[in-house]
Amino acid sequence: MKGLKRFYLGLMLLFMYAPIAILIIYSFNASKSRAIWAGFTLDWYAALFNDPDIAKALYNTLTIAFFSSIIATVIGTAAAVGIDAMRGFKKSLIMGVTNIPVVNPDIVTGVSLMILYIAVFRLLPGLKLGYGTLLLSHAAFNTSYIILSVLPKLRQMDKNLYEAALDLGAAPMAGFFKVILPEIMPGVITGALLAFTMSLDDFVVSFFTTGSGVNNLSILIFSMARRGINPKINALSTIMFVVVLALLYVINKTDTTQKSGKNLALEADR
Repeated sequence: MKGLKRFYLGLMLLFMYAPIAILIIYSFNASKSRAIWAGFTLDWYAALFNDPDIAKALYNTLTIAFFSSIIATVIGTAAAVGIDAMRGFKKSLIMGVTNIPVVNPDIVTGVSLMILYIAVFRLLPGLKLGYGTLLLSHAAFNTSYIILSVLPKLRQMDKNLYEAALDLGAAPMAGFFKVILPEIMPGVITGALLAFTMSLDDFVVSFFTTGSGVNNLSILIFSMARRGINPKINALSTIMFVVVLALLYVINKTDTTQKSGKNLALEADR
């Protein structure tokens, strides 16, 4: 029975990751044909970095991911502190609203944001879809991930520490930055890295909330694939996969290190 479970798990992993492995292998193929292996080459990676459209899309992707994760981290951390202080039905209601962007299909979020922007632009005719709307959209759906990353750290924190700081004369803001923030910092960092990764990976929300001439890498890959499979797509997809994999490794490593440190602290107390 145990062997059957392992076989089933291996089959699932093979089904999921075999296409990615093939894509990575063919990103080093000297031939444009997917049916012929013409030898190892890095020409497609060189062509990738010499393409101005890809360079512009990469710049948009990285800057939007960075700034949206910063905005979402600030808003999400503040929201998590407020939600943690709530009690009863109000807290349950706010948590339900917080979970909507996480469980909601991306296409619903994307279309909803697009309709919102169009309604606002009718009142403010000078504005249009573009980099700004893309940045706001990524910050909007990333905020929920920050809240869900920070809230567990707030629940684990000893509330008496903050009250003791206030009793000793600290102002509420000083108490937050000197007591609460250091305690929840691992959750803040994990949420920020997760938000950055989600922004890099997003396509659907970006597709509906961007304007003409403003692309990120996922939209550019979609546009290039519609004209046929270009080997540069394989190279670009490989780089994106490696970057996302590295970020996920850092996130998991941060969580593991934090848990180990907490366990060591508990053992030392005993």
